[in-house]
Amino acid sequence: MKNLFATRWGIIGVGTFIGAVAALLQYWGNPGNMGICVACFERDIAGALGLHRAGVVQYIRPEIIGFVFGSLAAAMIFKEFRPRGGSAPIVRFVLGAFAMIGALVFLGCPWRAMLRLAGGDGNAILGIIGLIAGVWIGTRFLKNGYSLGRTHKFSATAGWVLPAIFAFFFLLMLIYPPSEGMAKNGVLFYSTKGPGAMHAPIFVSLLVGLAIGFIAQRSRFCTMGAFRDLILFKQTHLFSGVVALVVFAFITNLILGQFHPGFKNQPVSHTLHIWNALGMVLAGLAFALAGGCPGRQLFLSGEGDADAGVFVLGMIFGAGISHNFGLASSPSGLGPHGIAAVVIGLAVCLVIGFTIKPQTARR
Repeated sequence: MKNLFATRWGIIGVGTFIGAVAALLQYWGNPGNMGICVACFERDIAGALGLHRAGVVQYIRPEIIGFVFGSLAAAMIFKEFRPRGGSAPIVRFVLGAFAMIGALVFLGCPWRAMLRLAGGDGNAILGIIGLIAGVWIGTRFLKNGYSLGRTHKFSATAGWVLPAIFAFFFLLMLIYPPSEGMAKNGVLFYSTKGPGAMHAPIFVSLLVGLAIGFIAQRSRFCTMGAFRDLILFKQTHLFSGVVALVVFAFITNLILGQFHPGFKNQPVSHTLHIWNALGMVLAGLAFALAGGCPGRQLFLSGEGDADAGVFVLGMIFGAGISHNFGLASSPSGLGPHGIAAVVIGLAVCLVIGFTIKPQTARR
C-alpha cells in the first residue's frame, strides 16, 4: 500500500497539521509561541523529575509522550518497528546534551523557531539563520566522510526501553497530577507560575502528540533534515513540509489573534541577536551530526532506534545542567555561563565532526 504521507502533498499535509495544531495548543493553554517546542518540553519534563530546580519550567508534557507512542503505533501497524542501535551511543548522548544547551540559549528548538516566526517574533529570524548555518557546517562534515557508524539489530526489548521510560513518566503524572498552588504533588515538581504552569488539557495534549507522532513517523518529517536535504541535494521534499508548518501556523495565529509582530516583549524570548544565532548554530550542528532534529529523534525512538533514545536522554540531561549551571537564557537575557557553554559546545561538536570517520566508528 502506498504511503501517502511520504508524497509531496503528504508531507505538506503533515506540516499543515503540525502548524495549525501547534497554534491551537497555544490557544488552549500552552505558552505563547510555544504550542510545541520539543526542547522546551523536554526541559519541562527534566524539571518535573527534579533534574533542575527552575520553578517556572517544571511539567510533564504529554505531547512528548504522544510523539513517541504515536510513532510506535505507526511503526507497529506498518511493520517498521525495528529495534536497533550501537552507533556511537555515548557520542549521541553528548550531542543531545549540547543540542539542548544551544536550544536553551536561543530559547527554542527548530520547531519553536518556526512557530515563533509564525507568531511574529522577529528574534526567531536570527535563530533560523543560525540553525541553517549549523546544519550547513554539519553537511560539510557529512561530505567529508563523517559517520557515527552502522547500527546493529537489537532484541525487541531494547526497542521498548525509551517508550517504557516515557510511559512511566506519564503514569507518574496520572498518579501525582498537578494540583493548583502546589509546587510538588508526591514525587513530581510542577510550576505554579511561568511557562511551566501554562498547558493545554492533559488528554488534549496527549491526543495531539499521538496524532503528530503517527503522521510524522509515516512522512519522516524532520526540520533539520529539510535543510540538510536542501543544502546537500537541492531536494525540497521535506522543506515543503516545514514551509507548510510556518504558513499554516501563521494563518491560524491570525485567525486566533495570536500574531504579534516585533522583536521586543515577545513571549519567552530575548533580543540578544548574536546569541540567538550562535545558540542555534550549536543546536543545528549537533542535530546534523546526530542525524535528526529533536522531533525526529523522538519519532525514531518510537520505531525502536535505541541510538535516538540515547540522544533524547542526552537532551533531558542537557536541560538539567543548563538550568543547574546557569547556561539557559531567560526573557531577561543570557544565563551567567551561557556564552561559555556555547563556545565549549561548538568546540566539542567540531572535534567530533573532524575526528569521527567510518573507520574509527567501527567496532
